[in-house]
Amino acid sequence: MTESLFEGLAPLAARMRPRSLDEIVGQGHLLRKGTPLYQLAQPEQSGVYSNSTSVVLWGPPGTGKTTIAKVIALSSGRRFVELSAVTSGVKDVREAIDRARLDRESFGSSTILFLDEIHRFSKAQQDVLLPAVESGWVVLVAATTENPSFSVISPLLSRSLMLTLNPIDSQDLETLLKRALTDSRGLGSRFAISDEALAQIAGLSGGDARKALTILEAAAQAIQTDGAGASSEITVDTIALSIDKALVRYDAQGDQHYDVISAFIKSVRGSDVDAALHYLARMLEGGEDPRFIARRLIILASEDIGLADSGALAIAVSAAEAVAKIGMPEGRIPLSQATIYLCLAPKSNSAYLAIDAAIADIRSGKSAGIPLALRSSNYPGARKATGAGVGYKYPHDDPISVVPQRYLEGEVENSRYFEPKQVGAERELGERWSKLRAIIRSLKK
Repeated sequence: MTESLFEGLAPLAARMRPRSLDEIVGQGHLLRKGTPLYQLAQPEQSGVYSNSTSVVLWGPPGTGKTTIAKVIALSSGRRFVELSAVTSGVKDVREAIDRARLDRESFGSSTILFLDEIHRFSKAQQDVLLPAVESGWVVLVAATTENPSFSVISPLLSRSLMLTLNPIDSQDLETLLKRALTDSRGLGSRFAISDEALAQIAGLSGGDARKALTILEAAAQAIQTDGAGASSEITVDTIALSIDKALVRYDAQGDQHYDVISAFIKSVRGSDVDAALHYLARMLEGGEDPRFIARRLIILASEDIGLADSGALAIAVSAAEAVAKIGMPEGRIPLSQATIYLCLAPKSNSAYLAIDAAIADIRSGKSAGIPLALRSSNYPGARKATGAGVGYKYPHDDPISVVPQRYLEGEVENSRYFEPKQVGAERELGERWSKLRAIIRSLKK
C-alpha cells in the first residue's frame, strides 16, 4: 500500500499559517500600512516601546485572529505567549505577566500575550490584566467571537483598540486555496482543481479560512495518487465524497444569497412553515451568516406581523440575541423557533404602511405648526409671552384618561395614517382606536 501523502504532517491549515502580513488574506482593512496592527508588526527598536497598543480582535472563527497575533510577534521580534481562557486560569496569566515584566526590565524585550476566547474570562479574571496593559508590561492581543462590548470589561476596552475581523470573502478564500495547492508547505502542486470545485469549497466555508483548507485537504486525501506522481484533479464530486454532508448550491456573496433570503422572507410572510424551514436550512448549510438571518426576522416581525401579534418582535429579537451569545451550530434552534412562530403569527403590515404614509406627508411638505396647547411651557414667561401650553387638557384628569383635544392642525389635522386590519390582536386595537379617535376629534373649532 502506498504511504499517505499526509502521514506524519500537521493539518494543512496549520502548515499554511501565514508567516508575514503579506500572506494574510481577507483583513486588508486592518493590515494596510499605517494601521495599528501594521505598526505593531514593525521591528522594535532597542529601548523604544512606542508600538505597544493592546488590541481586542473580534470576529468569527477562521478569520485570522490567532494568525495575526503570531505574525505580529514574529515580525516585531517580540516574545509570543499564547493562553486560552478555556484552559488557563488567573495563575497562568499572572505567571505570564511576571515573566514579561522581568524580560522587559532585565533584557529590554517585550511580550505579545495572546489570550484566546477572552469572553470566557470572568470580570475578576479580566481585572488581572489591567495593570499589565496599563503599564505596558505586555502587549495584549485578545481574541473573541462575541461582541467585546458585552463580554470584555470596560476598563480593559478603554485601554485597548477594538478591531473587527470580517468573514473572508470568496475571492480571498480562492486565493488562499490556490496557494495551498502549489506551496511546498501545502500540497506541492500534486493536485489540480476545477474552477467549480474551487468556488464550491469557498462557498461551503462560510468565510472561514481554516474550514476551507480542511475541506481541501479532505478532498485531496480522497484522491491521492498511487505514488506514480501523476496529478489528480479535485472536482465537485470529489468534495462531495470527502465531507459528511451533501454539497449546498449556495453562494453567500452572489445571487443565491439574495434569492434564498427573498424566498425565505416571502415564505414566512405567506405563513408556509415547511417552505420557510427549507430555506432556513439551505442558508445555514450554505454558510450564510446566522446574524444576517436573525436581523431579517426582526424586520419581518415589525413589517409583516406588527400589531397583529406584538409578541413576534420580542421573539425575533430574543432569537437574534441568542444567536449572538451561543453561536453556531446551536444558534440554528432559536432561529428555527422564531421562524416557526413568525410563520404562524397573524399578519399585518399596518405599522409599516402607517409610518411610510406619515413620512410621505412630511417629504411632500405637508407640515404645520404645533397647536399652542401642546407647546412647551416649561420656561419662565412661556405662557404669557407666546401662549404656549394655554388650554392644554391633561388626559389623566378625565375618568377614562381621554379628552377632546386638537393634536394636529393645518393641512394634516385630519390625516389618517394608521389603518388597522381585522386580524389577530390588531382587531381589538382597531376597535379601540376608532372609539378613541371619535372622542379626541369631537372637539369643535
